[in-house]
Amino acid sequence: MCMLTLELSVRIESAEAMELFYQFGIRSHHHTRSLFQFRDGFSQSEMVKAGNMTGPRIFSTGWILYGADGDFKTVINKPADASSAIARTSAFGAFSVKSYNQPRREQRQMVIDAARQQKINVVPEGGSFFFHNLSMILDGHTGIEHNLPVATLHDDVIKLWSASKTGYTPTLIVNYGSMTGENYFYQKSNVWENEKLLKYTPRFVIDSRARHRIMIPDAEYENGHILVSKSCKKLADNGVKVNLGAHGQLQGLGAHWELWMLQQGGMSNMQALECATVNGAYYIGMEDDLGSLEKGKLADLIVLDKNPLDDIRNSETVSFTMVNGRFYDTATMNEIGNYDVKRGKFYWENSKYGTAFPWHLHSHGDED
Repeated sequence: MCMLTLELSVRIESAEAMELFYQFGIRSHHHTRSLFQFRDGFSQSEMVKAGNMTGPRIFSTGWILYGADGDFKTVINKPADASSAIARTSAFGAFSVKSYNQPRREQRQMVIDAARQQKINVVPEGGSFFFHNLSMILDGHTGIEHNLPVATLHDDVIKLWSASKTGYTPTLIVNYGSMTGENYFYQKSNVWENEKLLKYTPRFVIDSRARHRIMIPDAEYENGHILVSKSCKKLADNGVKVNLGAHGQLQGLGAHWELWMLQQGGMSNMQALECATVNGAYYIGMEDDLGSLEKGKLADLIVLDKNPLDDIRNSETVSFTMVNGRFYDTATMNEIGNYDVKRGKFYWENSKYGTAFPWHLHSHGDED
């Protein structure tokens, strides 16, 4: 199995976050929001390629083309503005651009025209505006990121979308218009007891969110992310490629939560797994290299202890991860096989970090 997750709106700054991707079997990461051009995405991608950092291969949009007022707004009032912005991020290494909340349709059309000329994908976000999203489909954007704010989609939208080649990354983990999907898993499971997660995350990061959890009736979830997931199933059945996007809410494990939520809406286990693998590869134009185990593609795979076709939650049982033919034991994150490379220590595991704050207090299940 080759897991490819389209992470949205996330910075993966730390080494432990990168290790978490490997530990949970995630091989490739589409980084679709960056406010720090060099620190996020491109620099990390180069470090992974050079072998100076262990982590998934990273594809980044670079600086987002944000249309709302703010200190990072990208002003696009004429075609040259869009062309210049895209040429700049393309020069850094981007093959996709994030068109985000450009308020007028003509502005968004300028972006997509410039991107088409420069052979760049456009992955937009509409800020939870229904007609804004529909115009993006009509104008031929590569995909829609985040769910449409109307949970139940009827035949008019299904037919419109299925007639296009626009993909869909609903990102149920931060579902628009309802309780976000991540709350479901914080409520239904003891996240602070996940030993694999704690191995690469300081306990204070997990406890602050997992132990103080919101408890709400199940009907809120049924009328929230699960209802949106049912519309994802309709779209998938009508030929729309639905992708997995975990938003960086919880590195590594969050991608599996997103996978499980796609299945909650009625997708078969295989359909949900396709959202996490072949569909994502197609979405970013990497279907000839990633997304499935085939001759001629990159040597990416994960070894699972249990079959996710039997139970979708078995996707989490990753024991070994391979990327580009290099093999890692997820219990230790040591590289094995053709190489014998021990994992280095994280900052809370050595004596060279600042001790003013108890970074690793009660970590790894130590409650004494």
